This record gives sequence, C-alpha cells and structure tokens, in this order.
Amino acid sequence: MPRRHDIDALRVFAFAILILYHASGVYQIDSDFHVVSSYQYGWLDFVRIVFNRWRMPLLFAISGIAIGISLPGKHPARFAASRTWRLLLPLAFGMLFIVSIQAYCEGISKGTLEPGFAAFLGRYLQLRPWPEGTFTGSTHGVTWNHLWYLAYLWVYTLVLLALTPSLSSRHGRSLQSWLARPRHGLLLLLPACVFFGYLMMLKPRFPETHALVGDWYLHAEYFSVFLLGYIVARQEDFWDKLRKSRWPMLAVAISSISVELALKWAGQSLPVEHVPEMLRHVPWGAIERAARALYMWSALLAIFGWGYAVLNRPMRWLPYATEAVYPWYVLHQSLIVLIAWWLIPMRLGPWWEPALVIALTIAGCLLLHEILIRRVAPLRPLFGLKLAPSASTRRSPGGNKPPVGASRDGTAL
Repeated sequence: MPRRHDIDALRVFAFAILILYHASGVYQIDSDFHVVSSYQYGWLDFVRIVFNRWRMPLLFAISGIAIGISLPGKHPARFAASRTWRLLLPLAFGMLFIVSIQAYCEGISKGTLEPGFAAFLGRYLQLRPWPEGTFTGSTHGVTWNHLWYLAYLWVYTLVLLALTPSLSSRHGRSLQSWLARPRHGLLLLLPACVFFGYLMMLKPRFPETHALVGDWYLHAEYFSVFLLGYIVARQEDFWDKLRKSRWPMLAVAISSISVELALKWAGQSLPVEHVPEMLRHVPWGAIERAARALYMWSALLAIFGWGYAVLNRPMRWLPYATEAVYPWYVLHQSLIVLIAWWLIPMRLGPWWEPALVIALTIAGCLLLHEILIRRVAPLRPLFGLKLAPSASTRRSPGGNKPPVGASRDGTAL
C-alpha cells in the first residue's frame, strides 16, 4: 500500500494543536489547569470548544488508521510486544521524571508544597500517596496528567489485536466492507447518531476522568473512532468518497458547531425571564448534544477529506516532524507548566506572557529533541523512539535530500 503522507501530516498538525490547546488552559476563566495566570480570557472557552470536540478523537482515529495500514503481514504477538515497549516505557519514564515537574509547579503555586525540587522528587519517587489536594492525582502517589493518552492507546491496541481474528473472518470482513462503503447520508448520520447516544446515556453517568478505570464515556467515544480508523485504513473507495465530500462535510461541521456555540452563549447570556414561554420547554440540552455529536464526526470527516486531497504527497519536513511528534508530546505540557509558573509572577502583560509561554515551549521541545533525545541512544526509547534512527529521520529539517517518507512503523502514536 502506498505511503499515506496525509496521515503523518495530520498527526503532526494534531499534536501541534495540542500544544496550543494546553497552553490556553493557563488563561481560561475558571481553569482547572495545573497553573493559572492572572490574565484570563472569556472568549477562550468558545475557541477551546471548537478544537476540543475533535482533537482527541482525531488522534485516536489516526492511531487506528496507522495500525490498519501497518498491521497486516505482521505477527500479532510481536506487534503487541513492540507497541507495549514503545508506549509503556515512555509512560512510566514520563510519569516519574517529566510529569513530576508539573506536580511540583502545581503544588508550589497552590502552596501545598515546600520549595525545593530535589526534595520533592525524592519523595515523589517513593510512590507513596500524598495528602489529598497536594497536586492533581496526588492520592495515587504519582500522576500521568497528559500522558493518559499512552495508557488508553495501549489498552485499545491490545483490545484491537484480540478482535483481529474476528475482524479477519468472512463475516468480519463483510461487516468492515459494509461499514466502510460510501453511503452518502449514512456516512455522516449513522456514526453521529451513535456518538449522540454516548452523550445522552453515558456522559451523565460517567464524567470524564482520564483515569482509565471507569472512564466509560471516553472509552466508548475514543475506542469507536480508533476502531473505525482501523476499519477504513485500507478502503480506497471510502477515502475517495471522503475527498469528494470534503466541502459538504466542512459545511456541516461549521453549521453544527455554530448551533452548539449559539446555544452555549444563549445559556450564559440570556436571562430565563427573557426567553418566550413556548421556547422554555424545548429540549435545548438534547439539541446541543446532537449538534456536538454531528460536529465531532463531520469535523473528523472534513479533516481527513481535506488531508487526503491536499496533504497526501511527499514533503521535505515530514519525516523529521513525524519522528519529533512523540518526544514533543511527552515534553510539551511539562514545559508549558514550568515556563508559565516561572513567568506568571513577572506580570509581563496579557499578550507577552502567553506569547512567551508558547514560544519557549516550542523552543524547549525543539532543542531537547534535536540536541539530546534523538542523538543520545539511551534516551531514544524513553521518548518513544527506536534505538537507532532510521534513514528517513537522520537528517534535520534543513538537511539536503531528505527522504520522501518515514518508515511505516515510525511512530507508535
């Protein structure tokens, strides 16, 4: 199967958006982020909604597609062992030595910890519970914060591998072909109805926790897009239909998010007494959830359709960026928290502070990856990279004659 450059590029863009999204948590009103600035912006709530509805489903769908492309022809046990190594080792290392920076900065900013990172880390590495409220996840001793994605992806990968014999059976192949066959309206409506059902039935009972155990609403949503990504990965008719439908899908996405944001604004801004009596009995909550489900799915289809149409070609920067995704993902939130914690007391202003947080985070990820992680062999597996750099990623972005694509197993994400 030809290299899918668009999937690699969308993965890079999705993780770039993740950096901006997590940085915005420092400046959101009523934020529960690890450190919070005194500069806060109400409009960020609406911007974050626009991205939040599809950013993580996009990453899980991309991971499912990547496995669907790379898994055939590989031994399932060896594939599982490789994924376990490349997901759980960075998770364990990150929890102990990268995320601990976030816990320390959060505890200092809350006043629940005494200054002195070395003393804190010595206590943190004992893996003993902390008093409740010391930092996010303190009652468990250690926390994974943004690295929860690695644990979820590992579990979903093992579940998918367990389902592979059934999916490969005659009935399984028929079901996959039926699901992936383009059907105009059904392509949009059927999955959106499923996600609407999750919002109505699971989300009220199982709020989002990112704790893996008991997080049933997120599991339903994320594993569904992960599995669908795996199913459609090699279905050329599906991708051709998606490319042709990219404009209608974009229009549906814009319309549905407009409805959700309008209802959110009305709920915050319009006093109940100003709402006509006949409109007070309309199930606005269900309408908002329907718009949310439709937006999430149509946005995914639009993103993949536009990516397939525009990005499915060799690009000089893509092999290097594909390798950089994993280390940048592990590093970025700890750098955001550390830099924001350092800058906030300086009161640099409502524009300089967030600009510097973003710029220094990007610079820190770039320098740590380029100077240390990719060049020091023992560090590579700790950040999800293979022990030896492949030929496709040895050169820096400005090097001469970069290859047209990274290896198919170039990233575990």
